[in-house]
Amino acid sequence: MIVGCTSSAGKSLIVTALCRWFERQGVDVAPFKAQNMSNNARVVHGGEIGLAQWLQSLAARKEPTTEMNPVLLKPESDTRSQVVVNGQARHDLTAMAWQDRGDSLWAPMHEAFDALVQKHELIVIEGAGSPAEINLQDLVNNRMMEHADASALLVADIDRGGAFAHLYGTWSLVPESTRSRMGAYVLNKFRGDAALLEPGPSMMHEMTGMQLAGVLPMLRHSLPDEEGATIRETPYRGNTVVGIVRYPFSSNLDEFHLLAYATKVRWVTEASDMDGCDLVILPGSKHVAADMAWLRSRGLDDALSRRAADGRRIIGICGGCMMLGEEVLDDEGVEGATSGLGLLPIKTIIDPVKITKCNEIRIPKLPGGFSGLSGIVTSGYEIRNGRVLDGGCRLGPQFWGLDSIVATTVHGLFEDPKVLEALFGTRPDLVLERTFDELADTIEENLDTELLWEMVSRQI
Repeated sequence: MIVGCTSSAGKSLIVTALCRWFERQGVDVAPFKAQNMSNNARVVHGGEIGLAQWLQSLAARKEPTTEMNPVLLKPESDTRSQVVVNGQARHDLTAMAWQDRGDSLWAPMHEAFDALVQKHELIVIEGAGSPAEINLQDLVNNRMMEHADASALLVADIDRGGAFAHLYGTWSLVPESTRSRMGAYVLNKFRGDAALLEPGPSMMHEMTGMQLAGVLPMLRHSLPDEEGATIRETPYRGNTVVGIVRYPFSSNLDEFHLLAYATKVRWVTEASDMDGCDLVILPGSKHVAADMAWLRSRGLDDALSRRAADGRRIIGICGGCMMLGEEVLDDEGVEGATSGLGLLPIKTIIDPVKITKCNEIRIPKLPGGFSGLSGIVTSGYEIRNGRVLDGGCRLGPQFWGLDSIVATTVHGLFEDPKVLEALFGTRPDLVLERTFDELADTIEENLDTELLWEMVSRQI
């Protein structure tokens, strides 16, 4: 089990790397995280899981399933998150106070893990946050570790400073059942000369018994971030500029990770950010009403209307599709009603039952500057509560549009090199497989792999 001294210590990336490394050693390996928090989710058979576990499953060359992430929390405000259990949204648990959810969440957590154990030789478990949050009930780290009887590899982010204090403090504060399983630790995100670390590792071993499993450098990789809020610096080819509107509750931003390899990408948070953009994308939204209010507060609604009047390209995806319409209706009080931008004659009804499905689609005939996409067969996924009423601009299943504006409820189109080539004249290579192997190489070069085998020997 990979646990961290802090959030953002690098647990997800290390689990991804280990999944590919063990897979290359011939081990039947699968990832697991009992509970994740992210608005970037992927649709798999049975519902939705967090982006990190989807990537980890690909690294392990396994079909992603909801068992790999049985509980997913999707923030809807600063104080509220939608609770997804076994791939499906649970309104009863969403409405329940956090401290009262434990009994309802533990069963699906351990049942999913137990099911994975029956199917695979090795499960690489990712913890959440820190196992030393002594003010909180900890199902995801300490209880899951004890249930799985897992060895623990503790990760510290040395780049932020205080790594040895984080390691010792975490080791000191966790329950004895966790402490006894913490056999080793990793210093992650290191810059500089590793020879300067001594006598720190020797002292840490004397104080805790934990061994240094290795020092990982600050990695430059091409995976989408778990929160999807980073545009990678890439050797993009082409002369076009794409702006992605980044509202507070943007979701599924990870689907644009390949876009930066075909064109220059920028975030749009002010009206002036659209200047010079050949295409503006309204991405998904976890809270359309709140994000529409944000657009108006920034004057982005007027800027988008001017852009449409000038015949310049705009595409809306899922929540962005709904924003392009006239209004969003919510009689059930799921999320909130709002008027839209009014750029397409469509309306959306918010339904309590979420749609989660994967699609293979043939893109219909599209207008204007999107015509090059017409007829392309690709795949994507839908994940939404909104039902879009057709209005007078339906182009085909899951597509609407007029003139320079296109809207779709399908995520994932921008991950297809064929789509990017049709839009921008550049066909980027797929980067995920290459990156998984590069991460596995980093494990091989920087960690004590004999120690890794010792830690997993009880399970294999």
